[in-house]
Amino acid sequence: MGTDWRLIVVDPPEDIREIVQAVLARMIAEFSHYEPGSRIGRFNRLPLGRWHPLAPETIRVLDAAFAVWERSGGAFDPAAGLLVDLWGFGPAGPRANLPSAGAVAEARGMSGAAYLEYDRGACRMRRREAVRIDLSGIAKGYAVDAVAERLVSLGIEDFLIEIGGELRGEGIKPDGQPWWVALEPVPGARLAPVRIALHGLSVATSGDYRRFFDFGGRRYAHSIDPRTGWPVANNVVSVSVIHREAMLADAWATALTVLGPEGRALAEQEGLAVHMVTRAAAGDGFAEYLSPALSAMLA
Repeated sequence: MGTDWRLIVVDPPEDIREIVQAVLARMIAEFSHYEPGSRIGRFNRLPLGRWHPLAPETIRVLDAAFAVWERSGGAFDPAAGLLVDLWGFGPAGPRANLPSAGAVAEARGMSGAAYLEYDRGACRMRRREAVRIDLSGIAKGYAVDAVAERLVSLGIEDFLIEIGGELRGEGIKPDGQPWWVALEPVPGARLAPVRIALHGLSVATSGDYRRFFDFGGRRYAHSIDPRTGWPVANNVVSVSVIHREAMLADAWATALTVLGPEGRALAEQEGLAVHMVTRAAAGDGFAEYLSPALSAMLA
């Protein structure tokens, strides 16, 4: 997944590392768009119109991905891989210049979940256009859930699991306290830290300071708006979402990063616990937004 993982666990079994690694290996085999042999990698190379079988875990992730895609009006799209690759944030690697407007329009015309035919009952899916699946906005969160669920199934009840900044806490620490974590601070922002008790909860953060490239005096963030084909430019610096499931926290953090301040109404409608930091339009200072659900959680 191009990142690292960390587990803090009370009374771990001796083979805990092997247990976690086995789950993560399964995640890569299913969802990695960097691995040609993964299920998603094979799907992306199929001829148009050919059905591809789906495993139960893939269906679970796709159900969530399509739900967020629909409710966000396409701000989160699991079939935007061509655009991600075009901008240098995919398996093809970074680029040294900007793609042309024509190239962006062409990739956008061949992207989008609307071009996928998802036959859930028959556990299969096919492409009606040369779209490329990219689940990087949800699969890492699901990997957190998968590790957590595997540990719980083994009777391991008290732990904090992190994969690349996405976290889920279960149970309590030996001192009886929940797993307290601070939301990832925005570089240069003088904002009071926000601490969350992850007791049966997950948190995922999307930020424009993590992956980007500079060109012509402008920063282009890795978050691509699937509706336009261009990197977001809405002054959103960071979005954190707290949710029971890490995969939904992950997907909603991506969607709200794309929607920007206009997504606050949707966050409130969905009852999401959201922390959003935006950069002032003039580039001077930062503003902070806490959704009602998050404010109630911190009260």
